[in-house]
Amino acid sequence: MHSGQTVDERFRMSNLRAHNPPQLFPPYRGYAHAVEVPADARTLYISGLNGFDADGVTMPPDFVGQAELVWRHLGVVLGAARMSYDDLVMLRFFLTRAEDDPANVDLIAAHLGDHLSCRTVVVQQLLEPRWLIEVEAIAATSG
Repeated sequence: MHSGQTVDERFRMSNLRAHNPPQLFPPYRGYAHAVEVPADARTLYISGLNGFDADGVTMPPDFVGQAELVWRHLGVVLGAARMSYDDLVMLRFFLTRAEDDPANVDLIAAHLGDHLSCRTVVVQQLLEPRWLIEVEAIAATSG
């Protein structure tokens, strides 16, 4: 979070608005039930990113190593569109093992801080047997 700003102030500055109605179950850490994007926003849809190194061949054998690479890849894609993690609206995580979710949540917090985004986590087999994580994302920003 930017120094001296509340979560609500950050959303106003980025023109994104988190909605966590009290009638719903309490939101998870770093999670919003919904995020509103203004009509004039640029929107970026990011395909599933996995834990391959830039060579497209090698990848770490462990979940945390692959997830860190996914976050690095996500930062590169966002940067290419003049966006950052603060512009993320929706994240969809595909994990091969439910037991990796606590580490996944810790990595989300480490990369997003107090930024809230919508999030779905699905546990399933992935296309490549070595993949332990794949992430899709949507980001939006004004201008």
